[in-house]
Amino acid sequence: MRRGLFITFEGSEGCGKTTQIRRLVAWLEERGETCVTVREPGGTAAGDQIRHLLQHAPQGRALVPEAELLLFAASRAQLVREIVLPALDAGRVVISDRFLDSTAVYQGVARRLPQDRVADINAFAVGGCLPDVTFLLDMDVDAAFDRLRRRSRPADRMESEPVAFYQAVREGYLKVAASEPGRFCLLDAARCEEDLARDIRKILQERFHGFFTR
Repeated sequence: MRRGLFITFEGSEGCGKTTQIRRLVAWLEERGETCVTVREPGGTAAGDQIRHLLQHAPQGRALVPEAELLLFAASRAQLVREIVLPALDAGRVVISDRFLDSTAVYQGVARRLPQDRVADINAFAVGGCLPDVTFLLDMDVDAAFDRLRRRSRPADRMESEPVAFYQAVREGYLKVAASEPGRFCLLDAARCEEDLARDIRKILQERFHGFFTR
């Protein structure tokens, strides 16, 4: 049996990851692929409890950066072993809304934690399970915030950070992407949804032609 394909989407708040993931899943399923979609933090019973603490629970407002880092890692460790690895072993396409790069950027860059420590914790959490391809949806911070303001739901804890925080996030993502050009695909998230979705499909077909023709 073929191994599955692990695709991750990264980017700051408001960049349109959810929309592009939904479009990609629809396209893949039309081609007969079985998709497993997950999000971070969360994706498991334990991870969803961690997500609530990190994003919505009042107790999470007092979390120090070090505790935040370890909670994200705990959620990811459970997700990898409970959901991601079994799905890949079964030949499925796993699509994750965020993965270890989010921690490298949000906690290692924007929270200013030691990046070597963050990298070690990330490596321990994923145990060698890395994405085959990562789509980074890059967008001007002010434009992304405009999108967030138009949402009907209230902002969660991570979405309530100041603009300067998200400028650091964007710069961090661009540096991470530049350091791993073989894995990252940098895309302009300000483009229209359909053009962006078409580019994502084209990249997958070109990079993983053998996967889709088996």
